[in-house]
Amino acid sequence: MSSDRQDRQRNSQQRSRVAAHAARLMAQDGISDLSLAKRKAARSLGLPESVGMPDDSEVEAELRIYQRLFQNQEQQARSLHLLRTAAWLMAILQRFNPYLTGSVLDGSAGRYAEIDIQLFPDSAKDVEIFLLNEGMAFRHSLPRTDRAEAVLTILGHDEVVNLVIYPRDEERVCFRTRDGRIRERARLDAVNRLLAANCMPDR
Repeated sequence: MSSDRQDRQRNSQQRSRVAAHAARLMAQDGISDLSLAKRKAARSLGLPESVGMPDDSEVEAELRIYQRLFQNQEQQARSLHLLRTAAWLMAILQRFNPYLTGSVLDGSAGRYAEIDIQLFPDSAKDVEIFLLNEGMAFRHSLPRTDRAEAVLTILGHDEVVNLVIYPRDEERVCFRTRDGRIRERARLDAVNRLLAANCMPDR
């Protein structure tokens, strides 16, 4: 086997190891940041900082495999609970054009997952006033992207909901993940269809 081929094979194996370990950290320790999970995984495996990192999609695929093998019943029940909570809150927030995104939408939400809902109101202040009038406590969180105007985090009994507020005129903008993939999102009617397809009583 040529040296180049050996290097490619070794790099591929290292990427797979990092992806699998990062997925386990996310599932067990509640790390939600993919980049952080990959860095921690590489350090834990004793790999150098220069190691080729797996793509986010590789880690997400490994996360689904881990959840299916080791957390299947728990993960399905948790994911459905968060989906129900998201649908309930989206119905309340309909005037602000809500969209569900993230792990709750794609079905990979685990025990530490948070609900991410994008809002496109005329004003972020309108959302704050509405929540206050509804008696819903919230705190301001740091936006993960420069495009967002604000993030209002609601702490429930056993769930965290992030209301990510964007300018009204960006509702038609196609958002992308850090690795260039389209960030999927869904309106309330699509979320309700997901619920109907996965309907089962809470455990």
